[in-house]
Amino acid sequence: MGNDGGSIPDRRDLVKTKAKAEQADKNNQTLAAWFFCALSKRPLQEPIVSCALGKLYNKDALLEYLLDKSAYGDGAKICGHIKSLKDVVTLRLTHNPAYTSSPSDDSNKRSPFICPLTLKEMTGNIPFVYVATCGCVFSAAGLKAISVPSSSSSGEEGSGKEHCPHCAKLFSRADDVRTINPGPEELEKMMEKMLAAKASTKSNKKKRKDLASANGASEDVAPPSKRTKAAADSVTPPDVPSPAPSINPMVSSVARKVTEQIAEEEKKRKANMSKAIASLYAPKDGGTKKEKGTFLTMNTFTRYA
Repeated sequence: MGNDGGSIPDRRDLVKTKAKAEQADKNNQTLAAWFFCALSKRPLQEPIVSCALGKLYNKDALLEYLLDKSAYGDGAKICGHIKSLKDVVTLRLTHNPAYTSSPSDDSNKRSPFICPLTLKEMTGNIPFVYVATCGCVFSAAGLKAISVPSSSSSGEEGSGKEHCPHCAKLFSRADDVRTINPGPEELEKMMEKMLAAKASTKSNKKKRKDLASANGASEDVAPPSKRTKAAADSVTPPDVPSPAPSINPMVSSVARKVTEQIAEEEKKRKANMSKAIASLYAPKDGGTKKEKGTFLTMNTFTRYA
């Protein structure tokens, strides 16, 4: 067999097997998810935001995407569910005092952020969560160690809410706690929860809009009895005079005094007037008034008429 100097082919030389799919390095995936922006692939820098699916973004990169959807080629695939800044939460991260920005080996890379409860670094080795109402970030174990709200509490705490251990804002463990960079199974649950929340928000908006339009229509179309009564009240009868405008009594008294003073001064002036000057104002011919004058001076005072 062969006649080529004694070489004997093996099965792996004759049968071609299917090549194994290349598996991504888990360490590189962890570094990319926890230390780099999911959209721009640049290192995470504050302010950092997170969506309802737990992905981490640089806020400036997300703003750039919202202004120009073509700024990043795979932007629609990564964060197509984000329509505005209302769909993300700005994270309140606790800085790591042991972190140094000097380059180091990736295997020993330290995170710039830690959990304020357990002081564990946010490297992706342990799960981290954030509170949607305030954006505070904790390790899942640290937040779980905090005592749950008691059913005997009254008010908002009794309804299943408790205070954030970092900023004291109220939140619900069932609705407001979101996992950062979750696994595939938890990611599907968070996706379903996000879609359900969006559907409920949309239905609530539609109900409010319908209710507002119904209220507006009821205000525009008043009942006939009320409409006719309002019209009757607005029409004033022709025989009844309209009420005079109200005048301030102080103004009326001052005006009356000024009028009386002017009348007294005019009376004194006429009493001290000489006969020659008084004859100019007195009617002639025994009080009979004669209308004389030209067309230009008709019905006007002329001294020599």
